[in-house]
Amino acid sequence: LYCTKPLLKQWYQRRVRGSSRRRREWSRDRCQRRSATVESTKTYQQLLVKALHQCGVHFPLTAEIVVPVLMDFLSESNEKAAESVLEFIREAVARFENLQPSIIEKLLISLPAVKSISVLHAGLWILGEYCTTKTQILALIEVIAKCVGALPIVDTEIRESTLLWKGEGEFKMASNQSRVTVDGTYATQSALATTIASSDEIPQLRKFLLAGEFFLGAALATSLTKITLRMPAASGALGQNKLNAQCMLILTSIIHLGRSSLPKRPISDDDVDWLSLCIRVINDRSPLLVDIFTRACRSSLQHMIGTFLRMELTETKKTLIRTDVDALINFSHLVNVNDNKAVDELELSLLQATEGTKKKESDMSTTALSKVYQLTGFSDPVYAEAYINVNQYDIVLDVLIVNQTPDTLQNLTLELATLGDLKLVDKASPITLAGNDFCNSKVQVKVASTETGIIFGNIVYDITGVSGDRSCVVLNDIHIDIMDYIVPSHCSDSEFRKMWAEFEWENKVAIQTNLVDMSTYLSHLLTCTNMACLTPDQALHGDCGFLAANLYAKSVFGEDALANVSVEQDAESRVLTGHIRIRAKSQGMALSLGDKITICQKKEQDA
Repeated sequence: LYCTKPLLKQWYQRRVRGSSRRRREWSRDRCQRRSATVESTKTYQQLLVKALHQCGVHFPLTAEIVVPVLMDFLSESNEKAAESVLEFIREAVARFENLQPSIIEKLLISLPAVKSISVLHAGLWILGEYCTTKTQILALIEVIAKCVGALPIVDTEIRESTLLWKGEGEFKMASNQSRVTVDGTYATQSALATTIASSDEIPQLRKFLLAGEFFLGAALATSLTKITLRMPAASGALGQNKLNAQCMLILTSIIHLGRSSLPKRPISDDDVDWLSLCIRVINDRSPLLVDIFTRACRSSLQHMIGTFLRMELTETKKTLIRTDVDALINFSHLVNVNDNKAVDELELSLLQATEGTKKKESDMSTTALSKVYQLTGFSDPVYAEAYINVNQYDIVLDVLIVNQTPDTLQNLTLELATLGDLKLVDKASPITLAGNDFCNSKVQVKVASTETGIIFGNIVYDITGVSGDRSCVVLNDIHIDIMDYIVPSHCSDSEFRKMWAEFEWENKVAIQTNLVDMSTYLSHLLTCTNMACLTPDQALHGDCGFLAANLYAKSVFGEDALANVSVEQDAESRVLTGHIRIRAKSQGMALSLGDKITICQKKEQDA
């Protein structure tokens, strides 16, 4: 019995450890499955919102049915889906005037439940722009007062924190409990419980302001200014003054909060200036500023939506299918061209007009020569040059090796190494090369990312009849051009902003060019970097001495590359100055694109 006790104890400990390990693994697998389910649900919601958005835009009669369904996504935690819903609502409220009352009413109900800053920002802007009647304006100011909370914000927060520090609050009677005393008798015990308002009871807008998100306060100031300027004159001077005082109290409370020590981040000078300007506009009502707030903002929105619609129509015309589904397919490539009886002359002429003539052999050799790299000098005993053939993830080096001596070279080996995300798949085998003879050697390299890769190495050999160390010829480095792996791509403005905020690697390149036209420089930059310009052409027109554009590209490995171009032209010297900010998820991508831009600018200056 005493001998089996330790064995039983060890067996029990192993079983307990094994069961706890199995529980941990089961819990981890369950969490992974749950996270995968959540991600798939978010993706499904985004696709559903996008489909409903397209239905509402292309079929206006269905917009009245689609809008209430999409409004339910505003209070969801999926920020992308909610932003897509706000984009559709902004477009629908601008295009369909008959839907404005129902959209405004539904948006007023959904606004307090919004959990995203960007969605709340866009919702406030839409309500401030399209609340025009007295009923809508009073309902909006009531919702905003509910979202902001008790005023003034600083005094209220200090009072609540003081009550929490003293232990004061609302008292409520706890449930009675029976207790047994020391002498064995029963007694009833009652207690008072103190309750303090939890953070979940604080409105979302007030939470964001306390967290230091004062750009949201600037958007709130714009909306409040617009509704005060649009308040109908029929409400009377008393109602107008009451609304002005309430809006100015909210704005001054936000400025006071930003300059206090309560928020996590202080308010910026730009936000203070904008809030102060809105207070001045509410009070002074300058005709110029009133026209900007009430008319110019809406006309700018109409112009932007019209620009997007024209872009969509242009893209639709480009992808328009002009061939019927049941049309016959003529396989003209399978027909013998020399057979005049089997080929129609019209078909031949159309084929030559659409596909052009066949390239000559000289053209192919000229194209191939542009990818030939000289690896050694002409005075070296062994001359080598390489032709680089890039095929997506593979690079094939076709190396021509020439023996320029009359001696026979034995064990001639091409030794290569790589730097960066390149990997040699195979190595060249040793060969014997006769005097004044040549041979070809092929080496395959795998590419893993768009980082700038370098291939370097040497050629080693033995000379027949000569004893001693092996001879060595060092090869020139081969720099792999990342432009072979980058293709222009497009994304929405919201996706660009989200990736710009997420990507942590940034490379800032100064603009140095001899060009004096900003549009020409932008076109030259797009050609050098293989990136697509996301900024519409209408926004790039005009001559204001400044140009800003967003660029986007994607690599064949799925890596995203963002760029923001800010160019300014001096009025007297007409010299272009500015910076190009590049952001990517990996450091190599950002550095490689920056190096490419610097090289292109240097070549352009030398030319």
